[in-house]
Amino acid sequence: MLLAVRAALLAGLMLLPSGNHVGASQARRDTSGLQFFGFRAGARLEELNQRLRQEGGSQLRCRRSRRDARVSECRGVLRTSEDDPQVDVWVSAIDSMAGVMTLSGTLDREQLEHWRRTLQDQYGSVGIRVQGRQSMLQWVRRGRMIRLTWRLERGAKVASVSLVDGHVLDSWGRSQPGVKLKGPPVSGATQPRSRTR
Repeated sequence: MLLAVRAALLAGLMLLPSGNHVGASQARRDTSGLQFFGFRAGARLEELNQRLRQEGGSQLRCRRSRRDARVSECRGVLRTSEDDPQVDVWVSAIDSMAGVMTLSGTLDREQLEHWRRTLQDQYGSVGIRVQGRQSMLQWVRRGRMIRLTWRLERGAKVASVSLVDGHVLDSWGRSQPGVKLKGPPVSGATQPRSRTR
């Protein structure tokens, strides 16, 4: 299942916007080191644990894959204050580096707007993509991707920010015999689902 998630996310990295006003606004400065509230694509697990400790969160709990000892799936919780929503942190790491990371939680309208504004201020305005009941904003920089996804669920907004480092995934993929990097377009799911085997 991890291979399918990886293939789908890599396909999503190739969905670059066509040459329009979006590209112009994104080219103002080098923002290829994509990050969200200090959590960055390609970070080492030690760095992510340090960031969680700084923000009052729980340390990542990791399980190694039985199929490939270099692959770990890690989970933690971020909660900066009683007023802030609990944010679940999910990391798929290869050689202790975050290839895919998702921060997700149930937000009110103001909190979701804060997440959206934070990303657009940093990476520029992009058009909203809508898929069924789910909406998405996505930025791609030099083989890395960051995506904000949200949907209404039981009257609440469930939102996530996914960070993908294609360099980490490519490096792992090159060492896997017979791995094909082609796959279906990224569906925009709020959290990639995989089981460590």
